[in-house]
Order: sequence, then C-alpha cells, then structure tokens
Amino acid sequence: MSREKQGREEIAGGRRMARRDGLAVLGPAPLFVLVEPQMGENIGATARGMLNFGLSGLRLVNPRDGWPNEKAGAMAAGASIVIDQTRVFESTAAALAGCQYVLATTARPREALLPVLEPAAAAAEMKQRIGRGETCAVLFGGERAGLSNEDVMRADGIVSIPVNPAFASLNLAQAALIVAYEWAKADGRAAPASELDIAIPAPREDFERFFDHLVAELDKAGYFFPEAKRANMERNLKVAFMRAGLTEGEVRSLRGVIKALASQRGGADK
Repeated sequence: MSREKQGREEIAGGRRMARRDGLAVLGPAPLFVLVEPQMGENIGATARGMLNFGLSGLRLVNPRDGWPNEKAGAMAAGASIVIDQTRVFESTAAALAGCQYVLATTARPREALLPVLEPAAAAAEMKQRIGRGETCAVLFGGERAGLSNEDVMRADGIVSIPVNPAFASLNLAQAALIVAYEWAKADGRAAPASELDIAIPAPREDFERFFDHLVAELDKAGYFFPEAKRANMERNLKVAFMRAGLTEGEVRSLRGVIKALASQRGGADK
C-alpha cells in the first residue's frame, strides 16, 4: 500500500480498517496517539487492545527505539493490521494534524482549566463527535514521565481514570485498554448474550400446569398449614416462580423433580 493511500485510509481515520487476513471493516473510531513511547512491548500491547475493542488508527510520536519495532510486532499477537498501519511523527502537533477533537490522558491534575472526563464520558463525547464526522484522538504519554504540560494544552479535555490516588501510575497499554473498552461500549458493542439472556419464558399454560402440579403435591404433603394461610402461601410461591421467568425446559425439569419427590414420598408411605 502506498504511503498516500495508507494515510487516506487511516485518517478516514483510525476510523476505518480495510479487510485483511479475514478481519472485517471496522467503523469510525478515535485515533490513539502515543507520545514518545519507550518500550516496543507496550506499543504492541496497545495495538492488541485497540483491535480487541474495534480501533485501528495508531500514531506514534518519536518512539524511543525507532519504528518498525520487532518487539511491538511480537507483542501485538495477531493485531498486525494495526501495527502495519501505524504512522510515525516527529512532533505531537504533526501527529494531531486533521483532528478536530483531542483528549489527553493523565493522572496528574494540572492548572489547565480543561474539562476533566472519566473514560466512559470521554468515549460518549467522542462517539457523538465522530457521528458528526469529526476526527477524534486520544493522547497517551510515555512510560517515564507521561504527557508534558505543552502536550496536555494541545487537548480539548483530559481523560482521568479513577485509580488509587496512592498508586496512580498506570502502564501505558493498561490506560489505552481502559479507554478502548469504554469506546467499545459507547460504540454499541455489548457483551454477547448468554443462553440465559435470550431464553424465552415458558407459555403461560405450561407454567400454570406446573404450578397446579406443585400445589397438588404440596397439599398431599400437608404443606399448607394452617388452612387460613393457604391462599397467601400459594400466592407467595406463585410470585416467586413467576419472577424467575422459567423457560419451557426449566418447567419440564421442575415437573420431573416434583414427580420424583412425590414418588419417593409414596414409597415411604407404603
């Protein structure tokens, strides 16, 4: 791919990832800009976390060990498409060219008078802006000292991750992963539903037959005592089972349990 085409694809921006190696096209997303990262392993881990959560646009400002970086590629573990599209710049200003909205991640409050957002709020703001066609970027500082005051002042706001104030230093890749995760949520990617989440409750008639069966066997066992409390006891049981939202399979299983217990009781009576 030519450098010019690569630049167009990425600035359309961090926003889109061409199909390659069976990976689907991703939707618009923020760019991640790592300023003076030191370790290739952290760059690779950042790339991996980005692709996990649907981002592909990575920019580097003066990486200490140069670029490309073999350790970054190895650590990316399958996210080579992010590594391959990574662009390198000599200054933060150059890396932010074309961006309309920029956030800076930092754990240290500064006298910048910039809005301070937690990751979820930051992601929601970027989602809204990207939806309007803006290009957004998130700045991450290097491992040794984080972002300089000058770089923070290039931002429109600060992303502050609520860490333990007594131990506030986050690894570069960890900070990037948190922001990427919140972006994925803001972008509408929820955890896949489990079978329990998508199970359909049993038809009402099946539930009623199950409950009548239960009441009949409890009655034989002398459960409803004293008789004056019977109506209230039945109502409480029914409400409890209704709240459970039992599926057809669960109703069948419970009826089998009732039959088994009744059979055992009948044997004991004999």
